[in-house]
Amino acid sequence: MRYFIYARKSTDDEDRQILSIEAQIKELREYATRENLSIVKELIEAKTAKKPGRPIFNDMLLQIERGHADGILAWHPDRLARNSVDGGKIIYLVDQGIIKDLRFPTYRFDDNAQGKFMLSIAFGQSKYYIDALSENIKRGIRLKLSKGIWPQWAPIGYINDRKTRTIIIDEGKAPFITKSFALYATGNYALKELRDKINSLGLTGCKNKPMSISQYQHTLKNPIYYGVFRYKGEIYEGTHEPIITKKLFDKCQEVMKARGKPKKSEKHFILRGLMKCGECGRMITAEIQKGHTYYRCTKRYTNCSQKYIREEELSKQVRSILQKVSLCDDWTANILKELEKDKLEAVQSSRPHQQNLRDTIINVDNKINKLIDMYLENSLSLEEYQKAKEKLINEKKTLQESLKDFADGGDNWFEQAKDFVTTLNRIDCVVREGNLESQKEFLEKIGSNFILKERRLVFSTEGTFRPFLQDAPYPNWRCVYRFVRTHFNPLSLRGEGKGEGE
Repeated sequence: MRYFIYARKSTDDEDRQILSIEAQIKELREYATRENLSIVKELIEAKTAKKPGRPIFNDMLLQIERGHADGILAWHPDRLARNSVDGGKIIYLVDQGIIKDLRFPTYRFDDNAQGKFMLSIAFGQSKYYIDALSENIKRGIRLKLSKGIWPQWAPIGYINDRKTRTIIIDEGKAPFITKSFALYATGNYALKELRDKINSLGLTGCKNKPMSISQYQHTLKNPIYYGVFRYKGEIYEGTHEPIITKKLFDKCQEVMKARGKPKKSEKHFILRGLMKCGECGRMITAEIQKGHTYYRCTKRYTNCSQKYIREEELSKQVRSILQKVSLCDDWTANILKELEKDKLEAVQSSRPHQQNLRDTIINVDNKINKLIDMYLENSLSLEEYQKAKEKLINEKKTLQESLKDFADGGDNWFEQAKDFVTTLNRIDCVVREGNLESQKEFLEKIGSNFILKERRLVFSTEGTFRPFLQDAPYPNWRCVYRFVRTHFNPLSLRGEGKGEGE
């Protein structure tokens, strides 16, 4: 008799308690020595037996059919098969006399009717075990999902807590994940540049290998980092601690969507795409003539009379505008002092608003529960249910972040206003540096709807000063607004009072 030694172990849960392949081989060799068995070859396979299609196993049966061996030596019948197809094939080959013997250190097989019947029971028990285990695993996953617990291996930035069976923040890698989102949200980094930047700081992925571009893309699109997660197409509200805010995540998605649009290869003109023509509304383009950059209306399908303007003259106007809206240190200190007063008052005055947010969150929870009932009653399709649930959970997450901001006394509105004021304070330094690209960035922060007419740049401050100052709900904010209007008058940027420049 000639035997193949077959050892198998997969990484699936059903093999967690099974001997390692090395241990199986050691036991099988000792058994073969004790029983004086002739071993043709040792075959090792690291693959699950839950379904047919194991290449080494199939090749072993083929070699036996060709007469290269007579039997199989394995640790237990479940090493050979955990599915009905492979188990039935082994019994059939035994029936045909092709497999003349099966040996197991932990199981006795006799080549007779009773032996084959018991072997079929052993294979059936193996299949029942794997099926029952699969159901138990699915039940455990459903329970975790209902509790908002991520049911798989923790993504980068988190680690699995074996005691609580949850994921917790990886203090070593989480700061790198936060930095990755923050840098990408600026729009100044492509995925390759982000990878090079963060990898150089020491972030590693699985098996301590440097992260790839695709891993960074997957990370930036993974909602688990702001507190929710998607499992098999459905969104769930997580109980784990978020690493970033939903606002930062949404900003990254906008940047990624914008970067995903194909762009034509063209020369870099800093101010192109910023302005529209004040006469016909077409975009302002740029071109180089005799070594100088000129900006002009595209005049597409129109008889526009607007003329060219050189970049030097246009940049001079940009500098003049920025100098008009720059804040000196004294004014900045006075404004920030008023903001701090409002921040303290906001803690008291925002309590009714906090209660409104709590009530709204409860209403969203009720909507989610009703949505589940509608799906169970077949009033909604699975796709409609998942889409509506995702929208409600993201709405709830946004409300929870707003509630946390109010509870901390640091509403995003205050932080944005502070950032705006300090931005105006930094403008003077940017103007002195003479970097036109940086000046453009500051210009876009303080204004919008940029118009070029009669070789003059004008724009609107709607959406910049007014939301932070004029429409503020607290008295001190209106005082700040009057302070800026009186001493600084930023809304008349052309120096001509109200009109096109406002």
